[in-house]
Amino acid sequence: MLATGTAVADTSPVQHAIALVDAGQFKDADASITQALSQPGVTSASRDALLFQRERMRRMLLDFTLDADAAKARIRKQAPGVTDAEFERWDQQGLIEHMVIDGRTLYFKRAPGNLFLLSKEAAAQRTHPAASSDDPMESLNDHHRDARREALATGQGSVTPNHVRVTETVTVNADAVPAGETIRAWLPFPRELPGQQEGVRLVDSKPAGARVAPASTLQRTAYLERKAEAGKPTTFAVTYELTIHAQYHDIDASKVVATKITPDLAPYVAERAPHIVFTDDLRAYSRNVVGNETNPYRIAQKLFAAVDQIPWAGAREYSTISNLSDYTLHAGHGDCGEQTMLLIALLRLNGIPARWQSGWIFSDGTYNNIHDWGQLYLAPYGWVPMDVTFGQLHPSKNDDAALQWFYLGGLDAYRIVFNSDFSQPFVPAKQFFRSETVDSQRGELEWRGGNLYFDQWDYDFTWQLLPVPERTGG
Repeated sequence: MLATGTAVADTSPVQHAIALVDAGQFKDADASITQALSQPGVTSASRDALLFQRERMRRMLLDFTLDADAAKARIRKQAPGVTDAEFERWDQQGLIEHMVIDGRTLYFKRAPGNLFLLSKEAAAQRTHPAASSDDPMESLNDHHRDARREALATGQGSVTPNHVRVTETVTVNADAVPAGETIRAWLPFPRELPGQQEGVRLVDSKPAGARVAPASTLQRTAYLERKAEAGKPTTFAVTYELTIHAQYHDIDASKVVATKITPDLAPYVAERAPHIVFTDDLRAYSRNVVGNETNPYRIAQKLFAAVDQIPWAGAREYSTISNLSDYTLHAGHGDCGEQTMLLIALLRLNGIPARWQSGWIFSDGTYNNIHDWGQLYLAPYGWVPMDVTFGQLHPSKNDDAALQWFYLGGLDAYRIVFNSDFSQPFVPAKQFFRSETVDSQRGELEWRGGNLYFDQWDYDFTWQLLPVPERTGG
């Protein structure tokens, strides 16, 4: 929860507006933005940043749509016996996310569902307990065992590959754009990452002629254009194939040494506002978790285990959050990107290089989702994967105990990387504000009249596992 009485420091006009928005003082923020824009000499960058705070308020009101009665009604659809007193107690405990916006208490539209993920007491009252919707890779299975076994037997870090053909389809709502206007679309596209995913190949696109960004693009996309037709949805699609390798590194803590921070590694131990800032609260949390540990791998294990304990819950749109790592530290819950950003910030604070990866995950069955994870650098092993949302696995007595830490140094072969960093520019450049300012997993669309936000279109992934081609080298 954000208090309405939060003091706003005497800072730049942009920071002043951000603080007012975070405090739920939307009317004051709008007045402050108007005043700042009227001043002579406003730079284009400051103007864009101020205007985005107006857009952020609009998006927040799309996320915070429920009053208390509506939030209670949604909770009672699953747990009819929940009392007003229980609601108020859970609300006081921060389990039902809300903001006070210009004096009105508004609840996050996903807060009623999140409550049952955050409170065992609330979950126990559901009439029909929900079936698990977890990725099959979140539980220890033969894929993990095979990856470790093959890595140990061969001495290779890239093992047990999958080859997959994927189609993403994006559908813009009918009449979201006037007929005859050109819609520009950026659909996420896999990066070529030796040893992780290889042989990336565009198979088809609709319309034809997709412009795939260079392989070096850190948030890679396939760019398409199509004119809108009256009364009809506008559809874009891209199909591609690639081979994905599971990864496993048998990390021996006794061999891990402090990393020499070279110019190439320096950015990955640095702060990067707005989402990676070494705040006093972050430092205090880190000291409490790390204690006197000095071994980089043991530090990483402690931080990984601590963030793993933060429960998963459905998240607000990232573009509405001014600092993802700080938000997750204080909210008491987080989704994959929020948990990952917090872990990256903590690792960097402790001098351990860490960076972002994200994309899409799938399964042998019907499960698929967008997902975020990361990498950390451990000398002498180099860059290794981490997925704190999948977290620690639970080996049985017949399993190798090391499988507990599979996702701190290992990764399954059921995920596609679109992004090797966050908040990076597109090729070709986008003219208007992005719908997702941090990640790039669903796509982005715009026309000459502005950005098309997520409420104006939808997306879907389909996939087919194919025989793995013979490797020709490496």
